[in-house]
Amino acid sequence: MAKLNIAPTKSNLLQMKEQLAVSTNGYELLEEKREILVRELMQMVERVKRLEEDIKQLTKEAYPAFTRMLMLDGADQVERLSKSIHYEFGMEEKTVVVCGMQFNTIDVKLPEKELFYSLIGTDANTDATMVKFFELLSLLTQMASIRTIVWRLASEVKKTQRRVNALDKMIIPQTKETKAYIESVLEERDRENIFVLKALKKKKG
Repeated sequence: MAKLNIAPTKSNLLQMKEQLAVSTNGYELLEEKREILVRELMQMVERVKRLEEDIKQLTKEAYPAFTRMLMLDGADQVERLSKSIHYEFGMEEKTVVVCGMQFNTIDVKLPEKELFYSLIGTDANTDATMVKFFELLSLLTQMASIRTIVWRLASEVKKTQRRVNALDKMIIPQTKETKAYIESVLEERDRENIFVLKALKKKKG
């Protein structure tokens, strides 16, 4: 690592010592932050995995139920039912705090389940199909919200990792090398000054 191109003076040596202390402290804090972020990210990734499994399982149940509904009620009846259902979904941007940082995400407000159609001409399978798809929609909205946070949290981890690497691989080694260079030059000057003083004293003697 190349040293900084600065004059080997006592003031610059003091500056390098201060910069090294700040950089080292900053590195330790960023490394701690990175570890916390990674731990939180891993926990949220596990939540995503669990949601994916739930969605996968519910999808396996919902679509066969819908197929049975088509077979029992007929496509025309299913179409009439679909036109009778009118749900209004609320969407709002919300702020989630993770590891002391704020992340904006979308929160979907699901309405209460209602019965929009007559019980005549329908059966238990129709109701079960509606319930399963409503539950599936709930899981999908949760997944969308969590994944948004996961993506942004992962981006923050990468940003923190880059800063940690910059301090560890470039700034701190460069500052140490510059500090060592200035100290060696100043020590050499001190030795030369002592030699000159001894020579002058000897000459006077």
